[in-house]
This record gives sequence, C-alpha cells and structure tokens, in this order.
Amino acid sequence: MKRKLSLLFILAITCAITLSFITTAPIDELPLNGALPRADLKMKDVSGKEISLNEIKTSKGLLVIFSCNTCPYVKLSEARIKEYSDYCLNNAIGCVLVNSNEAQRTEDDSFEKMTSYYSSQKLKCAYVLDSKSLLANAFGATRTPQCFLFNSKGLVYKGAIDDNVKDASAVKAAYLKDAITAVIKNSAPAVQETKSIGCTIKRVE
Repeated sequence: MKRKLSLLFILAITCAITLSFITTAPIDELPLNGALPRADLKMKDVSGKEISLNEIKTSKGLLVIFSCNTCPYVKLSEARIKEYSDYCLNNAIGCVLVNSNEAQRTEDDSFEKMTSYYSSQKLKCAYVLDSKSLLANAFGATRTPQCFLFNSKGLVYKGAIDDNVKDASAVKAAYLKDAITAVIKNSAPAVQETKSIGCTIKRVE
C-alpha cells in the first residue's frame, strides 16, 4: 500500500513538473500610447534586405500588421490588407507586414513562400520575417491578422481590421481605415482598441 502511494506521489510530482514546462505565460499586449517596441530589430524583408521598424516608420507614423501566407482569416482579408497598406503609403505613413509564424518556416510560411506571396498580392509595403517571433513577443501579438497603428507619439489603435473579417461587403465599422484617416488628419481615432479575430501565431516553444 505504501509503495502504491509512493508511486502515485511520484507520478503526481512528475506531471506537475511537466505541466510547469509546457505551460506558457500569457503575453502582455502593448498598451495604447506605448512606444514602438524593438524598433531597431533587423528583420529580413522580401527584398532581401535587413530592415528595422525605425527604417520603415515615417514622421507621421507606422502601421504594423502581423500576418502570414497561410491563415484563412488573412486570406479573407487580403484585399483589405492591400487597400489599407497602400492607403498608408499614399499618405506618407509607413507600413509593414510581419510574419512571425516561426514554427512553420519549413512549410508555407518560409521566406521563399513569403516572396512568392508578396508578388502574387502585388503588395508595396515591407513584408518581413520575424525570426524566433521576437517582434511578436515585444508587441504581445497573438493572432493573424492583428493590427498596431502608431502616430508620431505612440500606439493609437490596435486590434482588428474591421467588424466583419468573413465578409468585406457586410462591414459596418472600418476600424483600421478610420484610424489611419485620423492619423492622417492628426487626430485621435474614435475607436482605439478592438478584438482581433484570426489564427494564433505559430511560435516555437
């Protein structure tokens, strides 16, 4: 009996230790008005150059969208991502798409597939590979697509592109576009925070 209890105790301790290793701590998301994190981190762009957020941002601001090649929610949002990234660039606001899916680099989120995807989407903004998900960790980003818009002072909008990721024709609140327009006009967005809906970023634990 004592031996059985001892074995059960050992198994319980072993399970507890195992769970402590596989459980990941929650990531703190960048707060509103927060400064641009890891702005000097060099990342490989689809152009082949190593660039940082400091090099992409402008005096007006920067839009950072955590994205990828594979997420169904990203695919549903492709036309909007193209439209709003161009909208930023046409109004002197920097824009970058960030692929933080480190666990899928040998699959369809490899750098080679990123360059093909970029070309097929006819994108003009930067599209960078976030090695080891370092930038995503700094932002507290957890999903794709997930947006972070900065003006010259700090973070002014974070969250979803709009209120209907599945049907662009049914959108009633274009959160991101409205926030970009506010930055262009040097005013505060009416809505500054929403909930992102999408796939989880595939980190390497």
